[in-house]
Amino acid sequence: MIKSLRVITSETEIMIISNLEILPGKRIVTHLGMVQGNTVRAKHVGKDILAGLKNIVGGELVGYTELLTEAREEATRRMEEQAAAIGANAVVNVRFSTSSITAGAAELFVYGTAVIVE
Repeated sequence: MIKSLRVITSETEIMIISNLEILPGKRIVTHLGMVQGNTVRAKHVGKDILAGLKNIVGGELVGYTELLTEAREEATRRMEEQAAAIGANAVVNVRFSTSSITAGAAELFVYGTAVIVE
């Protein structure tokens, strides 16, 4: 059963997104190449100060969790759009990567292989 389904641009177009190299129950008929999406995000300086205080007492840094969640969703949406633009109906072997760009800013990069499945 494929659990990672996302709607791209309409209610009838479905893009399958999976971190697996294959899709159980589906057959890859065309390999279209690598697709990617990224975003660079920074938090408001006030939230950065609050996160520094939270770091002293411990616990989850909710502001940064939200930042990474938003970044992951945006980067994935951009990858899906790139895949749809080249005619894919699935992206397999999806991977995420993060890197620090500057103090207070991080890049979230997602990439995978665009394919056509049936």
